[in-house]
Amino acid sequence: MVTAFQTPVSAAVIKTKAMELGVDLVGIADGETLENNPPPGFPKKPSDITDHDAGRIIVMAKRYTSGTARIARWDERHKYYNDELTLTMLEEASLGLVYWLEDQGYPAIIIPPTHVDPWAYRNDPDEHIPTLLSMNHAAVEAGLGTLGLNLQLLTPEFGPRVMLTAVMCSVDCETDSPMNDALCTGPECGRCLSTCPGDVVGQWDRDWAGCDRYRSPHGFAHLTDHLENIFDEEDPGRKLELLRSEDSFNLWQSILRGAGVITGCRRCQDVCPVGEDYEKLIGDVLDDMPEDTAEKAARLREMISAEKSGNETDTFQAQKRWIGSYSPSAK
Repeated sequence: MVTAFQTPVSAAVIKTKAMELGVDLVGIADGETLENNPPPGFPKKPSDITDHDAGRIIVMAKRYTSGTARIARWDERHKYYNDELTLTMLEEASLGLVYWLEDQGYPAIIIPPTHVDPWAYRNDPDEHIPTLLSMNHAAVEAGLGTLGLNLQLLTPEFGPRVMLTAVMCSVDCETDSPMNDALCTGPECGRCLSTCPGDVVGQWDRDWAGCDRYRSPHGFAHLTDHLENIFDEEDPGRKLELLRSEDSFNLWQSILRGAGVITGCRRCQDVCPVGEDYEKLIGDVLDDMPEDTAEKAARLREMISAEKSGNETDTFQAQKRWIGSYSPSAK
């Protein structure tokens, strides 16, 4: 690349442009830092995507609409649809930033928050396949927040109620540093665990395969299940009923717009009390969590007791870099 064709661009200018394109938060991570600190469960590194333009990871966030967060049902299709539109807006902002960077002389690549490596698929619809890069971990490296008990990103402004994407580009600009103080109070709060309809939240961990059935309720796994049920049904009348069923209708709608495939349950994000937006717009209607059970409450008490005894889980140790300065033994 001939530098004579490149216009000097600062981090502040990049962030201003991203905000003009409609994002709510933006930070810039050092690509080498992500290269040298791959998160657990995410085998891909920036260099696996490109050998040339991975010097900076520009992470952008768009907040979810508060009106949908106030709807308690996790499987409400209005939430899916509104979230899909938010993702569309975020994708358009990403593309706008890429073209702007390239006008300045810096080739750039969008790293979508939902795409996975198709070569990683092994004929098992229930197997969890991680995204190309972990947006949550990249966002922490970009200074946007810290990870919570269920490994979702928490931001000071909007808690976990954000959708993320990234643009990769080797522009020579300043990078941001991770936040030092943890935003999550761990099992002392535990609302993400208490409200999870799939009960997939662990102690600084999550059953991602179990979560996928809720995060993508009408995704590929649901589609294959439904098709198998139709193929296996021997009664012609019942087969026709399955073909014309609500499952078929929901799958058709979701394929048409992506709502329910790339968007789905975010109940843990809705009820998290972290974020300036929570008390302003959301908290007054989300105190009650009908998904909570005595078993979940007992599990949280066990977690709290273990942490006070200084027993740190392996998952906590593995994620400590991105959780921040949370001290379980001091709780």
